[in-house]
Amino acid sequence: MDEHDRELRNRIYAQLVELGRVPTIEETGADDESLRRLHDEHALVLEPDGSAIRMLSPFSGVPTPYRVEAAGRSWFGNCVWDALGIPAALGVDGHVSATCLDCGETLEVDVIAGRPEPDDLVAHFLLPAGRWWDDIVFT
Repeated sequence: MDEHDRELRNRIYAQLVELGRVPTIEETGADDESLRRLHDEHALVLEPDGSAIRMLSPFSGVPTPYRVEAAGRSWFGNCVWDALGIPAALGVDGHVSATCLDCGETLEVDVIAGRPEPDDLVAHFLLPAGRWWDDIVFT
C-alpha cells in the first residue's frame, strides 16, 4: 500500500468515527481507482458494483446480527470477532448483542478493559483464517 492509499484509508476511518457510520463513497471524496486499490489490498470491501463500502473492518456498512454499543453510538460488526474488535478499535468499553447463527440464542457480552464478560463463550469459525478472503462477505 502506498502513502496515498494509506492516507485515504486513514481518512475514511476518521470519517467513520466522526459520522458514527461507514461513509458513503461520495463522502470519502475518493476516486474509483483508489477505492478499488484499497479493496484489492483488503483495506476495505466494496459492494460488488462499487456503489458503497460494505466492510471497513471491524465495522460493517450493512446491518448484521452483531450489534455493538460503544463510544455512545451503535455499530455493526461483520462477525462476532469483528464485533468484539470494535470497542478495541475505538479504545473504549462496549457491549455486544449477537445472535447465535446456529441455535438463534441471543448473546450479550460486555467488553471491559479489552476483555469479554462473560469470558466462557466460544466462537466457531467455519473456515480457517487463510481462506477468509476467498469470500469475505460469506465468511
